[in-house]
Amino acid sequence: MLRLPAMLELRSVFDAMHAASRQFPAPDWALRADRLQRLRALVMNNREAFAKAISADFSNRASQETELAEVFPSVEGIAHALRHGKRWMRVHKRATGFWFKPATSTLMPQPLGVVGIVAPWNYPLMLAVGPLTAALAAGNRVMLKQSEYTPRFADLFARLIAASFTADEIAVVNGDAEVAREFSDLPFDHLLFTGSTAVGRQVMRAASEHLTPVTLELGGKSPAIIGPEADFDKAVERILVGKLLNAGQTCIAPDYVLLPKDKLQRFADTAQRIFAELYPDLAGNPDYTSIVSPRHFERLQSLMDEAGQLGAQLLPLSNAGSDTVSRRLSPVLLTGVNDDMRVMQEEIFGPILPLLPYDSLEQAIAYVNAHPRPLALYLFEKSRTNIAQVMRNTVSGGVSINDTLLHIAQDDLPFGGVGASGMGAYHGEHGFQALSKMKPIFQQSALNGMSLFKPPYGKSFRFMMNCCCADPAAA
Repeated sequence: MLRLPAMLELRSVFDAMHAASRQFPAPDWALRADRLQRLRALVMNNREAFAKAISADFSNRASQETELAEVFPSVEGIAHALRHGKRWMRVHKRATGFWFKPATSTLMPQPLGVVGIVAPWNYPLMLAVGPLTAALAAGNRVMLKQSEYTPRFADLFARLIAASFTADEIAVVNGDAEVAREFSDLPFDHLLFTGSTAVGRQVMRAASEHLTPVTLELGGKSPAIIGPEADFDKAVERILVGKLLNAGQTCIAPDYVLLPKDKLQRFADTAQRIFAELYPDLAGNPDYTSIVSPRHFERLQSLMDEAGQLGAQLLPLSNAGSDTVSRRLSPVLLTGVNDDMRVMQEEIFGPILPLLPYDSLEQAIAYVNAHPRPLALYLFEKSRTNIAQVMRNTVSGGVSINDTLLHIAQDDLPFGGVGASGMGAYHGEHGFQALSKMKPIFQQSALNGMSLFKPPYGKSFRFMMNCCCADPAAA
């Protein structure tokens, strides 16, 4: 494993990459495509090894879950960039103001240089490959910091990257939180971070020392609203599937559910039935993911314990208890919650699902708007009027209607947060643009009227300014 604990070593890797990016600032599409193809081959040729390493890091995660949630979106994102990247690189014509014609205006996409990526532990493959795809398509070189919570995957990925890319194309950095802090202190041309809001603040503070622009993919409490005219049982199923993927350790997992007050018990009964279908015999079920570390397991347990002590009711979805050794946390619904409980203040990031009843859809919207803007919002509803009402009156990083999670898998949609859930966005062309400098170019024509706008100012200048500033609506 490549370990760079000293700032001096990190800086030497960065300096070499920075020098290479300045010496060869504009890689053509053939080189960019070659890099993307190497990345795709790396993912496809090591699917089983990645799944085994990630499962070992988590204690258990089904290989099918890694295939679905990590391998598939990674290779689809690369394929999308390979199909469209050459077009993204084209110089774009822009309109030139009437008084400046026949000059021309264009936008030229250019690589920024060296991009830093800080990837999290919950989807260590997808959340490394996704940003890498955007950076490589944009022609950048990349330093990637991986999470210390998934050391087996991090070691494997670092070795495979080193075998497929030169040290000045992609450098993988592994290490603890101190290494991450030193990494964030480097003067990158852009820094993309995926992780918690608290750590995101620290990353942004470090980046500000160098005026490094940042893309922050954070999290928060993403609500699922079941509308009054929803297909209720289908809504419960899709919420559970989205919540229990990776045992809830997903930044866009439904964090809590807003539902009509008279359907609270129906939700609990339906959820228990559906959970038994999804994960029969939970104690020995290989499809159910473990919590990544003892610290995270204990935190989730403490959220439930505190909520229970403050009056919340805990409704287990399974008769199987939780297992601290394997870190298998049995999923629980919570009712009777309020905003004084930590479970309603912090992003849960686990298989705990609070239920909040509402009297009207307006009340549900008001609750969402009274809290920090979420990374994702989910609405289950058949009424177009109700859908439009929620879409108009809420702001979130992204939305899936009548399903969960799937907006993140659309390569032609940007993925990103808003407010406390993040800033900036990537995926597809949006990622290309985020990690490029879209350089504006004005090219003057040999024949132009600028000679009329120079000193000494006189009658001709005044006449031309009156023409330029005339109100078109008054003509």
